[in-house]
Amino acid sequence: MKILILPGDGVGKEITSEALKVINLISKLYSLNIDIDFGYFGGVAVDKFNSPFPDETREKIKKSDAVLLGAVGGPQYDNVEKEKKPETGLLDLRKSLNLFVNIRPIITFKESINYSSIKKEFIEDLDIVIIRELISGIYFGEPRGFNSNFTEAHNTMRYNQTEIKRIAEYALNLSKDRSNKLCSVDKANVLEVSQLWRTTIEESAINYKDIELSHMYVDNAAMQLVQNPKQFDVIVTENLFGDILSDLASVLTGSIGLLPSASLNENGFGVYEPIHGSAPDIANKNVVNPIATILSVAMLFQHSFKRVDIYNHILESVKMALNDGKYTKDLSENEFISTSEMGDCIIQKIEELYND
Repeated sequence: MKILILPGDGVGKEITSEALKVINLISKLYSLNIDIDFGYFGGVAVDKFNSPFPDETREKIKKSDAVLLGAVGGPQYDNVEKEKKPETGLLDLRKSLNLFVNIRPIITFKESINYSSIKKEFIEDLDIVIIRELISGIYFGEPRGFNSNFTEAHNTMRYNQTEIKRIAEYALNLSKDRSNKLCSVDKANVLEVSQLWRTTIEESAINYKDIELSHMYVDNAAMQLVQNPKQFDVIVTENLFGDILSDLASVLTGSIGLLPSASLNENGFGVYEPIHGSAPDIANKNVVNPIATILSVAMLFQHSFKRVDIYNHILESVKMALNDGKYTKDLSENEFISTSEMGDCIIQKIEELYND
């Protein structure tokens, strides 16, 4: 087992450092032969190699079984040319590895539920999964760009049936393993690409007779996620809508610092990362919440190494830490522990749970 860690920018180094503690302990407890390597990616790679996704990192990925990514970006890269933007490297990473499935679980922890701005009764025991198509749509559509004097710009939202079918199949199979309930989100009342999305989803669902398939416009879905989130189980949607809805769903959990993600290709190779950004305003202050990254490690074991037992072990350990009243600053402004202290607390719970 070989895991490549790409800390990236901003808080990336801090959160991946805590995640590495978890990987090393799990490797020891379960007698796993895990080889760890590190690479440059994002702004730090631009600084060193003049590219956000250098060839050295590409070669390391080829030799790895899974990738743990911290975060990329920062204000110092806002005005550089497109090819050198950290976000361009991120899109290239996803496309080159064919990471078309993005899994974003939205789980509320009863231990931190009071830190959500949503009333407790609406989010208690919430367990939603947002499946986002990750390598097509408006982020990748051509043509795109500016006119000659930068007074006009255009982007292209595009999908073909093959791209929609494969994400639909993944979401339908996941729904079958959960509650047989799938909501497809689009904007079919005004967008032709959403009309194709909807009809293709419906065609794919014909072979899944037990699945209760529904459709919802994205603006209504955003409202419903906040007003009545428990109506959802699995949501499938295109790239841009999935990005927006999953960030919005962080309100339900109390903090975006609690939400992990997995991006997978057809062979099960995965890149795992928190859904939050590089947060340069709090970088190097030892205050960022590492839980999203630690839960991303849990998803790594679940999907890339098929160890659901380890996923559950890490998830329960996080719950135990929160149950002890251990919160980082994003969850508690008055009494909070540091990034490294939260990592240590979760490590302690992992050991306690293993020895029980």
